[in-house]
Amino acid sequence: MGLKDSCQEVASSRPLFLTIYATVIVGIVLSSFYVFSAVYSGNKSSPDSTSWLSSPPSRSYVDSHSGQAFNSSLATTVGAAAPVLPSQHGDALAKSIWVPPKNSKMPSLKTFRLTKELVEQRVKDNVIIVTFGNYAFMDFILTWVKHLTDLNVSNLLVGAMDTKLLEALYWKGIPVFDMGSHMSTVDVGWGSPTFHKMGREKVILIDAILPFGYELLMCDTDMVWLKNPLPYLARYPEADVLTSTDQVVPTVVDDRLDIWQQVGAAYNIGIFHWRPTESAKRLAKEWKDMLLANEQIWDQNGFNDIVRRQLGPSVDGDDGLVYAFDGSLKLGILPASIFCSGHTYFVQAMYQQLRLEPYAVHTTFQYAGTEGKRHRLRESMEFYDPPEYYDPPGGFLSFKPSIPKSLLLDGDHTIDTHFTLINYQMKQIRTALAVSLVLNRTLIMPPLWCRLDRLWFPHPGVLEGSLTRQPFICPLDHVFEVNVMLKELPEDEFGPGINIREYSLLDNPSMPKQVKESWLDVKLCQEGTKDCQVANSTGSPGVIRLPKRSNEETLKTVFSSFKDIKVIQFSSMQDAFEGFTDQKMEERFRNRVKRYVGIWCCTVDHVPGHIYYDMYWDEKPGWKPVPPQTSADDHPPW
Repeated sequence: MGLKDSCQEVASSRPLFLTIYATVIVGIVLSSFYVFSAVYSGNKSSPDSTSWLSSPPSRSYVDSHSGQAFNSSLATTVGAAAPVLPSQHGDALAKSIWVPPKNSKMPSLKTFRLTKELVEQRVKDNVIIVTFGNYAFMDFILTWVKHLTDLNVSNLLVGAMDTKLLEALYWKGIPVFDMGSHMSTVDVGWGSPTFHKMGREKVILIDAILPFGYELLMCDTDMVWLKNPLPYLARYPEADVLTSTDQVVPTVVDDRLDIWQQVGAAYNIGIFHWRPTESAKRLAKEWKDMLLANEQIWDQNGFNDIVRRQLGPSVDGDDGLVYAFDGSLKLGILPASIFCSGHTYFVQAMYQQLRLEPYAVHTTFQYAGTEGKRHRLRESMEFYDPPEYYDPPGGFLSFKPSIPKSLLLDGDHTIDTHFTLINYQMKQIRTALAVSLVLNRTLIMPPLWCRLDRLWFPHPGVLEGSLTRQPFICPLDHVFEVNVMLKELPEDEFGPGINIREYSLLDNPSMPKQVKESWLDVKLCQEGTKDCQVANSTGSPGVIRLPKRSNEETLKTVFSSFKDIKVIQFSSMQDAFEGFTDQKMEERFRNRVKRYVGIWCCTVDHVPGHIYYDMYWDEKPGWKPVPPQTSADDHPPW
């Protein structure tokens, strides 16, 4: 603005001053360019270079900007050390990854204080998109940022709740500000006191940013953007607040706002858009005051209580807005079909059934903690991992699961038929885990088919009114305790760890070509039959035969010649492994994998209504899927 005013003044001044003003202006431009070049010259040899973030996205509905590296304007670090890029250079620098030179120094924390000037540097069309977290969620934050920059959206900021995250993001060139939270750098866990503190920090942040006069799209770090949401949000300029929900039953079949009268689920504050109106500011302040006055109130419950204090009537017009809060705030409900929860996206795939393009997915309605969230995003190929994730030491083991049609489709979808289907798959996975342990390979889990949904309350199998299809490929955390599978357990009690990957790994565009091409197919055969000898290959390159019920020694001997092969795929895991010859190894393996499975929840006709899965169900004659009959029975089968 100062540069513009100077130019106007020159135009109206006497010629004598023209040269003076021109000289000053040129000097400022040249000096700014020099400072920017000195501080943010690209340095691809930087040890923290984020080149892996330029991996292509997996979804076809991402726009034409997908696959680009970080937008250079995104990577301009905020604060006093972040000069604004001249707009005429934006296109030329669009594909650069800007990383501070490795010999530069970390600016002081004062540089990263949240100020209007800091936010102003990132704002575009008066909108700023914000998330926040601590160091434990850095990979989620990088994923969040990468999805937005792939969509050519760069008006974003990340709030750092600890200095370790702030410094890490700064050196990766990601716009970051200091929240002054002094938070722990570890995963605090859902529902913990520190988790609730994080929620309060969100409210304080909203209350602080709205007075700056910018629209705020506030996001949790455990969600990702799949499509640029800003044009959609701009369709509702009269809305003070647009919020996502936990709604699982569609109220519309197109991309209109959900019908507020039919939304009975909680408003979810993991994705919501605020305009800097007086009513929105009043809401933010009252919400903040409520939470600071009572530590027992969960931030989302508090938001719902205040917003629903007065709900209705509808705002005049056909936008679908409703008066809420104090009767003056105009509220819109983002459609759950395209601003997806973990249920409408991962379980129902509601957007697919309605032929819509999703804007976002928030990893709610899931189990196994943070590891479960991460695994779900990996299953849907929406999580960004470093290159070594796709090429681990020892290589991969995969197999083709075998499921009879009758187990999937015949009969009613009941608890009995659901457990019969799961147990059939579980036995194959148990064998695959054992073979992976013997060969020291990372197991690519198979897709898991379920007949029934899993929730945390009684239900008839699937939620009434939802679009859940039966059977369906369910998230791994519906059956398996992903957090336990990934946890380091004492080796003297549980044996060596067994690494796993998501079932979609080999389809991920980030999978290196050289890994996918280093492949060996293993066909099981009946020992003693013609051609069932390892020495006699099938005659096809990259294919061998292996006798069923091979023991540990046979597996090690056969595959010792294929240690350099990246992917070994078994044609089946049924009867592939006879078992461990070392009794101690067998015992430790059992101790480990027994803990890998969780519960199904919940039947409507018994309390408690959960039923434990059992990895060794087949060794217990007469085993049936029934809830615990007494309190003494209410424990996992180990």
